[in-house]
Amino acid sequence: MSYNLFLLAFVLGMTGTFHYGLQVSIINSPAEYIQSFIHETWLKRYGSSPSAEMVTLMWSLIVSIYSIGGLLGSSCAGFLCVRFGRKKAMLLSNIPALLGAALMGLSRLCGSFEMIIAGRLFSGVCGGLTQNVHIMYAGECAPRKLRGLIAITASTFSALGKFVGFALGLREVLGVEALWPVLLAANAVPVLVQLLTLPFFPDSPRYLLIDLKDKEACIKAVKQLWGDGDHMAEINDMMSEQRAIGGEKAKSVRDLLRDRAVRWQLITLLLVVSCIQLLGANVVYSYAYSIFTKAGIPPAQTHYVSLGIGTTEILSTVLCGFLIERAGRKTLLWKNYAVMALALGLLTVTLSLQDSFFWVPYCSVALVFIFIMSFGIGPGGVVCPLITEIFIQSYRPAAYVFNGVVNWIQLFILGLVFPFLVKGLGNFCFIIFLTYCLSMAIFVLLVLPETKGKTMLQVKEEFNRLNYRGKKGQAALEQSQCSVVTVTRL
Repeated sequence: MSYNLFLLAFVLGMTGTFHYGLQVSIINSPAEYIQSFIHETWLKRYGSSPSAEMVTLMWSLIVSIYSIGGLLGSSCAGFLCVRFGRKKAMLLSNIPALLGAALMGLSRLCGSFEMIIAGRLFSGVCGGLTQNVHIMYAGECAPRKLRGLIAITASTFSALGKFVGFALGLREVLGVEALWPVLLAANAVPVLVQLLTLPFFPDSPRYLLIDLKDKEACIKAVKQLWGDGDHMAEINDMMSEQRAIGGEKAKSVRDLLRDRAVRWQLITLLLVVSCIQLLGANVVYSYAYSIFTKAGIPPAQTHYVSLGIGTTEILSTVLCGFLIERAGRKTLLWKNYAVMALALGLLTVTLSLQDSFFWVPYCSVALVFIFIMSFGIGPGGVVCPLITEIFIQSYRPAAYVFNGVVNWIQLFILGLVFPFLVKGLGNFCFIIFLTYCLSMAIFVLLVLPETKGKTMLQVKEEFNRLNYRGKKGQAALEQSQCSVVTVTRL
């Protein structure tokens, strides 16, 4: 196997999910400085100080508008992938990233906090695009035996982005008042690296063969990415998928929602992948600071705690990459969902008894790290290859658009509801996320077929048993297969 495939995974990660992780974490450190800048700019511009509510409103807009940009980017990802291909779509997504970095980096020099808002919007568009394109591109470029490992690099780069964002935000690095514009514009560096390196790699072999019907380009791409061995078995699988599609064009999100042939794939996508925010990872992260403080860590050192959490998430996703082709997707998912549910249940108990015994805070610390490790080894990593594996080529772009839109809407709503949820339920807010984790453990164990080592058509056959149950279902399946054969012959 050539090293080019792993180099491509690295280059894709530079502005793929790394960009998302970086933008999510990097905004926390300069919060005080940006709010001060809003106050000073308003005072110079209008001659009077803004109210505290106005400053808070502008700051909330700076934080939340990233999700709106992500929603817009996700909505365009499917069209760009089909129209221009995976490679060009990835390169085009760097344009809003550079524009956003320039606006935020020059905002203080121009005396405009509106430039920060616009910059965050453009960065969100890039995040929404690259999250979808990165995982699709990486998954389609990998051979069957490495599909899980290569796709999981997306999760690793997301965790790495969060870690780098926290590290750059330290006072010893860029977390000081004089350098906050540089901190906000830091994502321009990996963007430029990808713009210089990605043109040397080929487009997705599956896209070249199935969508463009260019077999020679596909074979050339396969040799460049996988080496000079015998890869005809993989290429024959792609050709079988091309014949099964029967010349159909890429499906829309509307087709995805209406077509019985992908009903259970869509249900799996919605419950297991799109609703990943309901795992409660963000809630655990927000509680982590108070948990570590009560365990004896000084408040001034809480920024370094973020680095410890980030390191744990990176290591757990790397471990997931080594385990996924051995243990399988299904096993890693349901077992880690169960562990996460148990950790959340015990965390609810330990937080309620935090002041009762001296050793309880240390138990809470251990449970936080157990939860983060289970998240990285389980759903945090495994969901990356899942969309590529459960949908055939014609439905895949629409599936990524659907997943991205649902994910970003969910992220935005949870951002608004979460403070009230914590205020109303306190430590018992974990019960909501515990219920979801336990439900998903049961769903994956009983419903989700194993996709390890299987072709896309084999996975499709597994889901057909769910999509076409009963006599009417079998009749509909036979009619559908006859239609595909007719189109193929024509």
